[in-house]
Amino acid sequence: MSRVTPDRGELAGRWLSKFLTEHLAGERDLSPQTIASYRDAIKLLLTWFRDVQGTPPEKLRIADLDRSRVLAFLDWLEAARGNSPATRNQRLAVIKSFARYTAVERPEFLDHATQILAVKQKKTPATDMGYLTGDEVKALLAAPDPTTRRGLRDTVLLATLYDTAARVQEICDLNTADVRTADPMVVTLHGKGSKTRRVPVMDPTARLLQDYLDRRTPHPGVGADADPLFQGPHQT
Repeated sequence: MSRVTPDRGELAGRWLSKFLTEHLAGERDLSPQTIASYRDAIKLLLTWFRDVQGTPPEKLRIADLDRSRVLAFLDWLEAARGNSPATRNQRLAVIKSFARYTAVERPEFLDHATQILAVKQKKTPATDMGYLTGDEVKALLAAPDPTTRRGLRDTVLLATLYDTAARVQEICDLNTADVRTADPMVVTLHGKGSKTRRVPVMDPTARLLQDYLDRRTPHPGVGADADPLFQGPHQT
């Protein structure tokens, strides 16, 4: 059986374009923000090839993306751009993702891709996660004035944020339809990459949420699936 020899002159531009558009958006259904992060990493890689290697983007070949050049690019990120090991690792993850893609689309480059996938990430120091004490949480929840409409909204927002461990963007994206008011009350959070998770809330938060839903004014002209749970200060 004859072995397929990689076309060492095959340009990378077509595959980079398909990777960013068809693969990430269509096949993997990544969020626009994630795709933008991938695009920025690829843009930096193309800039490095142009400025350091003297290879313009339109002449970059798949064969040029080898282990030694990837390592040189990563070193350049840290030495010339002052990037942290965490940022370096993120750029490497994007390159590895492209390597996996080309290995499937062009199996003759599988060995080539395997060498890139073997590049190890740098160790990063563990992040010191801060936290609030019980008394600090109580003080935070007691800060808004629940006798006012805005204060009630802020109280419920903080309680929901604390109880569900949601990200700020997930709280901002909540609609009234994302709250199941049956017992137990469940909040559906919409996270990164179109992922969702359903989180039951404790009884005190459930009572706050129910009271808030009963008293709030729905956003005019929209259904529950587009009615923000926590509206702006002029709509509460």
